Amino acid sequence: MDQSMVHLWVKTEPFIVGALQIPPPSKFSMHYLRKMSTYVRTRASEGCYPCLFWPMWRHIACGKLQLAKDLAWLYFEIFDSLVERTPEERLEWAEVVSSCTSEEELEKQRNKLSVDTLQFLLFLYIQQLNKVSLRTSLIGEEWPSPRDKSQSANLTGKSTCQNKNWNDYTHQAFVQNHLLDLLELLLDPDQLTASSHSTHSSLVSPEAVRALSFLIEGTVNKTRTVHPLHELALWQPLHAKNGYSKITKAFSFSKLQAWLRACLTGSPFGTSACLKSGKKLAWAQQVEGTTKRAKIACNAHMVPEVHRMVVMSQVYKQTLAKSSDTLVGAHVKIHRCNESFIYLLSPLRSVTIEKCRNSTFVLGPVHTAIHLHSCDNVKVIGICHRLSISSTTGCTFNILTPTHPLILLGNQAVTFAPYHTHYPMLEDHMARMGLATVPNYWDSPMLVCKENSDASVYRLLPPNEFYTFVIPFEMEGDTTETPGGLPHAYQKALSQREQKIQVWQKTVKEAGLTKDQRKQFQVLVENKFYEWLIHTGHRQQLDSLVPSAAGSKQAAG
Repeated sequence: MDQSMVHLWVKTEPFIVGALQIPPPSKFSMHYLRKMSTYVRTRASEGCYPCLFWPMWRHIACGKLQLAKDLAWLYFEIFDSLVERTPEERLEWAEVVSSCTSEEELEKQRNKLSVDTLQFLLFLYIQQLNKVSLRTSLIGEEWPSPRDKSQSANLTGKSTCQNKNWNDYTHQAFVQNHLLDLLELLLDPDQLTASSHSTHSSLVSPEAVRALSFLIEGTVNKTRTVHPLHELALWQPLHAKNGYSKITKAFSFSKLQAWLRACLTGSPFGTSACLKSGKKLAWAQQVEGTTKRAKIACNAHMVPEVHRMVVMSQVYKQTLAKSSDTLVGAHVKIHRCNESFIYLLSPLRSVTIEKCRNSTFVLGPVHTAIHLHSCDNVKVIGICHRLSISSTTGCTFNILTPTHPLILLGNQAVTFAPYHTHYPMLEDHMARMGLATVPNYWDSPMLVCKENSDASVYRLLPPNEFYTFVIPFEMEGDTTETPGGLPHAYQKALSQREQKIQVWQKTVKEAGLTKDQRKQFQVLVENKFYEWLIHTGHRQQLDSLVPSAAGSKQAAG
């Protein structure tokens, strides 16, 4: 069969979720990763290869690459979160961690964990995606298109490189430009020259090509069936093109590289394809008469489930709500939304919120990560495996998360608060995503970048400022309270407020007001309440919740 029938593309998820949105440590350069690649293979028996155990990565990262231990764990853990596991396995691990009573005990449990060595090397290499290069920031991106000009670092020092995580053109360019490095990282040491380079006669093992499936997949004849790279590469009719030999049971380095370059094309499941051919979503709650510039695209109707994507842009002064199969397991990007309330009450794969202002986002459980970039005065209410934030100002996060929230570059006035709401299907959705209520590190963020060594960039919400949040939609389901309950100090503050209300009600009841006085008093209270609604900005939210003709039940489409 003609090899032109094979279409390969770069997978989106390793870049969206796996590339941390900061410039990588300098020791993640090819020079050091080559050394690491040789080192792990010569110590296979010590837990380095084909699986790299946490104690050995800790030794390499802290001893050889000069990383702090918590940063070494962060990269290990991010990669591990990309590995497909059943919800049961994830919940089991949460139970193990939450039962540890000391740092030593926790470390003992972590020592049992391992990652695929070769894929982990590729994962460390793709952290270069967000490397800030002086040259490219002056002349623009190396490749591929003029539409990306805005992505070079701007002169305020706030790098806009975060966009690269969602730009599939950039992912393709990255792999095309660095294919030689990526392949050389995967070679056995005996296939390299003394200076760790490949030669024309170098051979690539099937294990190495299997590792490359972490980044590349494809189809034959543009069918809907997606195959990992190694399955396609080992397909008999392609051996002549990609250099696989049954005698050596390996691929010719030069032929494999040429074949990959020839077959790599744009991803049919990336953001650009979603925007181009995705369909518009129907929403349960959408205010009439608002501006028409909102763009909401979704590709669920045309892609395999694991590639679902929803892109929302320029939603302005609207309340939108959705809970449906369309969203389940989707990567969601919310971009340039302003003065809106957005409820996505389904289990999601990842959520990126970028360049949004004065808005509230209420999210179903997020399997991997929520990332915020360049947002002002935004509130995020959600349960997620990981939260990371960069270049935000005045944002509040009511979250439940088993990992430390990551404070990256350029943040000001960040507030963390406990997760404080529920909807009927919430606990079912959490179980589906393998997210438990413990451990919960909402109140213990990690300052990842040096500029943030000053902890005053964030605060924990004082209990006296804390209120619970009500999700105002009817749905089927069994959850009737906030999963895991509230931290004691916050629960106490709510109880005290409740007591004050009861005292107030009793006082009014015992005041012995006449019918006219009661009416007068009611008008006075309602006016004060109305003033408060306008002053706090809550009036817009209430107004936008007036049910449409279809009622406030969730749209299932």
